[in-house]
Amino acid sequence: MLEEIWEQLENYYDEMVEIRRYLHQHPELSFKEYKTAQYIISFYEKLGIQVTGNIGGNGVVAKITGGKPGKTVALRADFDALPIQDEKEVAYKSKVPGVMHACGHDGHTATLLILAKVIHEFKEKLSGNFVFIHQHAEESNPGGAKAMIEAGCLENVDAIFGTHLWATLPTGTVSYKAGPMMAAADEFKVKIQGQGGHGAQPHKTKDSLVTASQLVINLQQIVSRKVNPIHNAVLTVGYFESGNAFNVIADTATIGGTVRTFNLETQALIKEELERVIKGTCYTANSTYEFEYDDGYPAVVNHSEETSFLASCAENIPGVFVQEGEPELTGEDFSYYLQHRKGAFFFTGAMPDTNGLTYPHHHPRFDINEKAMLIAAKTLGSVAINYNLTFSEEETNTIKIS
Repeated sequence: MLEEIWEQLENYYDEMVEIRRYLHQHPELSFKEYKTAQYIISFYEKLGIQVTGNIGGNGVVAKITGGKPGKTVALRADFDALPIQDEKEVAYKSKVPGVMHACGHDGHTATLLILAKVIHEFKEKLSGNFVFIHQHAEESNPGGAKAMIEAGCLENVDAIFGTHLWATLPTGTVSYKAGPMMAAADEFKVKIQGQGGHGAQPHKTKDSLVTASQLVINLQQIVSRKVNPIHNAVLTVGYFESGNAFNVIADTATIGGTVRTFNLETQALIKEELERVIKGTCYTANSTYEFEYDDGYPAVVNHSEETSFLASCAENIPGVFVQEGEPELTGEDFSYYLQHRKGAFFFTGAMPDTNGLTYPHHHPRFDINEKAMLIAAKTLGSVAINYNLTFSEEETNTIKIS
């Protein structure tokens, strides 16, 4: 039957592309995806599939009941965009100034919608139940996953799977990794309060810009000299704001950045060292400071058995190359689902056919190879349909959170 389902997915490929390109032209930012959510709801309603909106915000959940009893598998796709100006010269370029799908979420949504359409057509022959989670606000902390879970999107779900179309990975590739796969993504901000003055009289000031500059250098020693090299971590200063005139010594300076880690011990160490280095640097400069640290999404930690199952399903798809990948220090709030249910998240290669020129995620010229959506749909569909054949009714896949 899987071959029939794959064939039907291929028959709907043009529609999948049409959906993706429509969404690409009409992007909406995190927590403001009202029209996108309605588009998804209308798609399901036209097919007669049970669907509910406003789940934990703008989230949408659709459910299909198979003709035979079995477990319930959830599949998830996100649908928010980013505050980036689309600089691609393509027919489906974003029509919203300053907003674009620069991470492939439009492709995730199109993939899941067409997969649901096909599963709906074959539902009487299938075992178990299928839950399609369309999540809002993946790009902006606190994200949409946590709120959707609190609203009950995982109720009666036995396992959950998801994928990210990955534009820097060759199309045709499915990359998996058991255990930690994507990092916790935290944010920090430091405001240094000095004493401003005339640029010609530095001895009468406390130069916040110089202090902040020294702090940027000092922070680089945290990962290189305090974190065990075996434990991956990143500390990046992403912005620096200070001053507004050539002859004025700045009164204040603000820097901000991100911390990426895979385990709680390393995360706690970096938090502690951040405060210590900031305090020491400002003490030396006789300045004060304000320090904010926001925990972002936790690390994505795949469950071993479900990850192996995912890989075995992908290996049976003609033309797909399956590989065990390396952990990524990018973040994803799919991590919250895996704290509550067993499952796995994986990358589907989506490198465009652009003569070797590939733009990374969150770039103004970002794009995907749309053929990757078909591979993602086949992989997710195979996982969801085969789950009942692999995991017995007696098994429980609910995670107890301590």
